[in-house]
Amino acid sequence: MPNKIPPSFHVDTFLATVGPGHSVTIHRNGEVIFSQGDRADDVFYVQDGKIKITVVSQRGKEAVIAIVPAGQFFGELALNGQRIRPATAVAMEACKIVRMSRSLMISTLRDEPVFSKFFIEHLLLRNRRIEEDLVDQLFNSSEKRLARILLLLANFGKEGKPETVIPDITQETLAEMIGTTRSRVSFFMNKFRKLGFIEYNGKLEIHSSLLNVVLHD
Repeated sequence: MPNKIPPSFHVDTFLATVGPGHSVTIHRNGEVIFSQGDRADDVFYVQDGKIKITVVSQRGKEAVIAIVPAGQFFGELALNGQRIRPATAVAMEACKIVRMSRSLMISTLRDEPVFSKFFIEHLLLRNRRIEEDLVDQLFNSSEKRLARILLLLANFGKEGKPETVIPDITQETLAEMIGTTRSRVSFFMNKFRKLGFIEYNGKLEIHSSLLNVVLHD
């Protein structure tokens, strides 16, 4: 009798399937998904929307350290023994978030090569992004850093069509992300608008011409 071919594993189906240690929830803009200091028992995946990761120092200073768009994991440190959340995750718009327990993630990574490959690709992408952010902070002007963040928020340079209209984000948040003051962000945003790189119509719209700021030496 021929061996049965095991059913193929589909990552999208797995992520959307609710079960023990696995849920899919909707979060409103501004809703906290987890807070700095919480127990780190789960890993999360953004199905729709964007979230921001923030850290508060011992002196009470808050900084945005990452924006996580749809199609990426966050909270992965729960897998390497990190039992306390070092940061806070907040929805930047209406989000659909997949939560998977640490034990479910570990067993699926062990048993499903397709999912393991999918997760490793995420980690490699995250590592490249961290390196790019470091180079950006070390060598680029605050104007270039702001342009790059706006383009990343609009998904320029990624597969698929860019989302030219990005979710509401304050100038204070942008200043925290690029390491400058709100007044400098305001100055550059006005400059970008006058040059036709961006538009304000209730929402912030990013044009591909903003790439000129990043590419110009």
